[in-house]
Amino acid sequence: MAQVENLDECSKILEKLVLNAGEVIFQAIDKEKNAESKGIDWDLVTEYDRLVEETLVQQLLTQFPHHKFIGEETVAKEGHLPELTDDPTWIIDPIDGTTNFVHRFPHTCISIALLIKKRIEIGVVYNPIIKQYFSARRGKGAFLNGKQIRTSSVKELSQALVAMEPWIAKDKEFLVSIYRRMHSLIQGTHGIRTLGTAALTLCYVAMGAVEAYHVESIEAWDVAAGKLIIEEAGGIILDTSGKELDLMVPRVIAACNQQIANQLVTLFEEADLHETNKYLS
Repeated sequence: MAQVENLDECSKILEKLVLNAGEVIFQAIDKEKNAESKGIDWDLVTEYDRLVEETLVQQLLTQFPHHKFIGEETVAKEGHLPELTDDPTWIIDPIDGTTNFVHRFPHTCISIALLIKKRIEIGVVYNPIIKQYFSARRGKGAFLNGKQIRTSSVKELSQALVAMEPWIAKDKEFLVSIYRRMHSLIQGTHGIRTLGTAALTLCYVAMGAVEAYHVESIEAWDVAAGKLIIEEAGGIILDTSGKELDLMVPRVIAACNQQIANQLVTLFEEADLHETNKYLS
């Protein structure tokens, strides 16, 4: 098992591999892609998603042959999510924001986290199109291109800019809650923003560009790296209910501080209750 004193070396190796993989995405952003649906029309995959993940896994295995991997495209291929164990495990999203990538929208990224004993120790999110390299080590702070970042100091939701993903309402399971919560956010905040990439938006919370982010219907690889980056930047990430986040079934409220997180939990509880009461009355 990797030792804590080896994490500096892990970070150095990871940075080199991610920057190289990012060059593949950068060179491909303006090219035509062979986009396929993974069962639902907004969940796309390209040949570059598979290439980047395969390359990263192979290169990391060369350096760390006893480590385990949970990768978005590997899981899609095998058809099941592997159990997260105490073994050193890399959680990889080769291209978060594939739909953006297909449409040449420049917000797309590689997201990788290293977990040891189920605890996130390293997190990296890299947007190769606009050269934003977010990184964090547990207990060492969060950084953008080597400069330390902090979350916003705003403590009132009415003064906050909040990000969410309205397109998830295409899934009937989330349609009502998304619209109800979005309406509440529109009325109760400075505004809503959406980027179409969970990993990168979590980093925007970390750097103070938005005060909070809400998203459901996503997976561990969308969240793992960004979770550590937010926490090391002084923020918090919770389950939508306000309880501890389950990384393997993430329902996310990410916020710059506990006060904003608590206000969002309350806002969503009231929004959901209003919808429930409408059907009960």
